[in-house]
Amino acid sequence: MIFKSRRLVASVVATFSILLLTACDGAENNSTNNLDNFNGLKIKFLVGSALDKFCEQAAQDFNATNPQLDDGKAFRVECEAAGSGDVVSKLVTLATQFKNGTLQESSPEFPTIVSVDGEIYQSRLIYQMNQLFPGQNYIPEITESPLLANSPMVLMAQADIAKGLQKLDNPYKALVSAKNHRDIDPSAPSLAVNYVQTAPTRSNSGLQTLVAQFASVSGKRPETMTVADVQKFEPQIQQIQSKVTRYGTSTSSLAKSMVKNGQFWASVGSVYESSVIDANSHLQPGQESYQAVYPQATFTSNMRAILPKAPWVSADEKAAAEKFIDYLRSQPVQKIATELGLRPGVPGIPLSAKFSSQYGVNPQAKYDSLRPPQPEVVEAMLKSWQEVAKKPSLVVVVVDSSGSMEGEKLPAVQKTLQTYINSLGPKEQIALIDFDQDIRPPVLVDGTPEGKDKGIQFVNSLEAGGGTRLYDAAISARDWLTENLRQDAINAVLILTDGDDTTSQTSLEQLKQELQKSGFNSDERIAFFTVGYGNEREFNPEALKKIAELNGGYYSKGNPETISKLMSDLQLEF
Repeated sequence: MIFKSRRLVASVVATFSILLLTACDGAENNSTNNLDNFNGLKIKFLVGSALDKFCEQAAQDFNATNPQLDDGKAFRVECEAAGSGDVVSKLVTLATQFKNGTLQESSPEFPTIVSVDGEIYQSRLIYQMNQLFPGQNYIPEITESPLLANSPMVLMAQADIAKGLQKLDNPYKALVSAKNHRDIDPSAPSLAVNYVQTAPTRSNSGLQTLVAQFASVSGKRPETMTVADVQKFEPQIQQIQSKVTRYGTSTSSLAKSMVKNGQFWASVGSVYESSVIDANSHLQPGQESYQAVYPQATFTSNMRAILPKAPWVSADEKAAAEKFIDYLRSQPVQKIATELGLRPGVPGIPLSAKFSSQYGVNPQAKYDSLRPPQPEVVEAMLKSWQEVAKKPSLVVVVVDSSGSMEGEKLPAVQKTLQTYINSLGPKEQIALIDFDQDIRPPVLVDGTPEGKDKGIQFVNSLEAGGGTRLYDAAISARDWLTENLRQDAINAVLILTDGDDTTSQTSLEQLKQELQKSGFNSDERIAFFTVGYGNEREFNPEALKKIAELNGGYYSKGNPETISKLMSDLQLEF
């Protein structure tokens, strides 16, 4: 290993601590309903990502009515969205702090209402809270939580692929052995089966997809499955997962990426029906529309308003929450849900015009609605996915350590990389490349204790200085990955930089031409992701966007305050 020398400065630790606190505070206030100037009662609604737009629009309209409690006390509602797994984790973490005495029941960190995008995660929330507070029943049973909206899980594909999938009673079972879509339908195009889904550890659609896959290959209802069944059918799930192109945190963004990147990137994906409607609602010239394929049995993705019967929900908060929940279930507001592609949670509400073949969906779709498995079976499925079934990954992380990374930027990146390395799973490998005007040899890191130690040594060695040889570093990372390509894995390059290229021999146009040789139209299928730091006027974000978009990835704007969350989400892509 070749490392640059590292000068440790005590102030770096203090600086990063302040930045980390700032980042956390910023994440807590991520809502379009800015209520900073309101001094009355604030009701926080923590929702899964599928309900985000509905909650925001409804809350904005509701707050405009200046709502009050029966005694005249004013209140407002603010929405905060996260992946369903993150919603559960956050509430359980807060409840644990409350139980340990480190968080008071009156803390504003507690949400008053929560919602997840389906009943599997709702069951997990009930189960985990009951373990934390036995016999207290702080989280009501599923049937006690009013339904706000729903959206069935579907398979998303272009018409020539969807036609074959629609003929199948059990499409997930077909994905176990099919390598080409002609294995499923002789009239389909000769196209390899490339499949996308979200990560089940944080996304409701990903977890529902995983459970549906187990149910499909076992031939059993999810609620009747056992831990032994999970172990028995693990190999078939691994076969399905071997065809994955990309995981991710957001179902909607995954659907939009399918449209943007085309069939060679992913020929079929597991998404919500609402995601298909949304993707087809924003087609750009030349983009093909997609269709929803409804499996004979699938999850309905019921999104409910969960009002905890817990000490951290005061009487006033409960009364205010009930008024807002009633508002969400009113006919005018339910129509907002249907305009967003969600099916209403209240009977008798007509579907919007978007529920039509023009938007790729069937308004009269019929299917057998699956129920959640037992909590211990869900835990076994997630463990199986993480340790066995999940597709492996090999990611080259290219770290800009040029002089412009001095100050707060490099310490933030170091801390983030340390977290990334420590969270590596048994099926993940990363190669770390440090560059300024020089490009250093990659340091290969895996999830073993020895591999993680090697990665931490790399992180500790980073020091800012020198020029920025960005384009050459991108080519170097691609070339190394080409030589070490894993055909059984997701292969990707992640570039972290804050500056324009200053010293490369390769031009941007030459870089574009090179990257086209290794993209998703090639056998290498190497994805590129780029993160640009700081003020976009100080570097060329369009260049970073182009580098990523040429190879099936995306560009993200980052800064020291948000890099930890950004990297956590990026890590789920692989």
